[in-house]
Amino acid sequence: DVELAEVGDSKIDVIKVVRDVTEKGLKDAKALVDEVPEVIMNDVDKEEAEEVKEKFEEAGASVNLK
Repeated sequence: DVELAEVGDSKIDVIKVVRDVTEKGLKDAKALVDEVPEVIMNDVDKEEAEEVKEKFEEAGASVNLK
């Protein structure tokens, strides 16, 4: 699982990453970001989870892999 732990200073960039990796709409992506900590993706392989984590960290967010 990929859990968004902390948004950081750039909430808009984090919302963009959520939309990119989950294919959710703006409203759903914003709701996920507003409710941190929140699991963004379930049952992903380790390689994909690491790629997603890197995208979120580039946007300024903190992510936990479970």
